[in-house]
Amino acid sequence: MSDVTTGRRFGTGPLSRAAALIYTLLTVELLLLVTTLPGLAGLVLLDWHASNVPLAALCLVPLGPALSAAVYALRHRRRELIELKPAVAFWRGYKANAAGALKIWVPWLAGMTIIGTNLGNFAAAGVPGWWAVLLVLVAAMATLWVLNALVITSLFAFRAVDVARLAAYSLGRFPGATLANACLLIVAGGVTLVASEAVPTLLASALAAVLLWNARPMIAEVEQRFTA
Repeated sequence: MSDVTTGRRFGTGPLSRAAALIYTLLTVELLLLVTTLPGLAGLVLLDWHASNVPLAALCLVPLGPALSAAVYALRHRRRELIELKPAVAFWRGYKANAAGALKIWVPWLAGMTIIGTNLGNFAAAGVPGWWAVLLVLVAAMATLWVLNALVITSLFAFRAVDVARLAAYSLGRFPGATLANACLLIVAGGVTLVASEAVPTLLASALAAVLLWNARPMIAEVEQRFTA
């Protein structure tokens, strides 16, 4: 067997592809931690109190661009060991999409801050109980929307207003993906409540990979209908 043929086959088997995926996830996870560490450290130190909701939102601001870069890196990952460059893809995505991600992420955080503050002081507000249920539903739908928006702004060059519209449209257009993302949020929220905020952070790259997998129908339609 020639050296050229051997070189072409090296790193293309199933075990090599699994190793490439694990290496990519670990690298992306490390970079996620690096780019969000100051905010996440502050988040872990905060007490669970309604007065700290604005501070928690401020700590989460760096997470938006970091998640966007992770989605970009995972989308453009190489599957052969000899072609792995996840760090390069992450930083490329971070530089290209940070501004666009913040345009989506910061308004969502502002909305979550208002809802969280209202829910935290609900007893003192003296409003009907159904209002709390409504706020929770709004927060859940807004979170599902921002997940779609982050995927779209990470992979496509659209204006923020167009990203917002496509993300909202996709919620109803792809109910299976919306339900899958809802399950993802439940798992992440449950882990946070049972353990701590640090645990979902340590699984952030895997969660981003699942998010990207769930978004496949949406990505395909955006590519076919809304790009040249």
